[in-house]
Amino acid sequence: MKRHIVLIGLPGSGKSAVGRLAAEQLHAGFVDIDAIVERREGRPITLIFAEKGEAAFREMERKEMETALASEPAVIAPGGGWAAQPGAIDSAKLHALVIYLRTRPETATQRAAPEGTRPALLGEDPVARMRLLQKEREPFYRDAHAEVDTDRKSPSEVANEIVRLAQSSAGW
Repeated sequence: MKRHIVLIGLPGSGKSAVGRLAAEQLHAGFVDIDAIVERREGRPITLIFAEKGEAAFREMERKEMETALASEPAVIAPGGGWAAQPGAIDSAKLHALVIYLRTRPETATQRAAPEGTRPALLGEDPVARMRLLQKEREPFYRDAHAEVDTDRKSPSEVANEIVRLAQSSAGW
């Protein structure tokens, strides 16, 4: 039986870019949780954080993840902080293969910087902020079923590894 593929990791680890490629190869849907929340709210995540606060955003994110996990098996990319919410990974593991896209904070910062929609990267020293996020979130990320190192790999190479994991461990 096919299970969802949930990609977790720092902002800039490749969840969205690689997730789209993996979904295409698996002939599956791709669910970008941040994009869904932004569409539903009609504003970027940075504004949602500023106007409603992180707690309100995390609740919206949690509801969208529940909806995605209750739907047809797909590749799902929640925001970088979703996995650090209490119980999030454990509940996802009931329905999905959870894969940690591991990347160095320096690499993640370079990849994430052009988008400018990430609340975590606001500030004078984005690399230091990314290191702090990694320190805070790494214990949660390590609870994933599998890890894929994304440093020095192209998005298609990482997507191929995800597809192999989906085929060997999630019924694809």
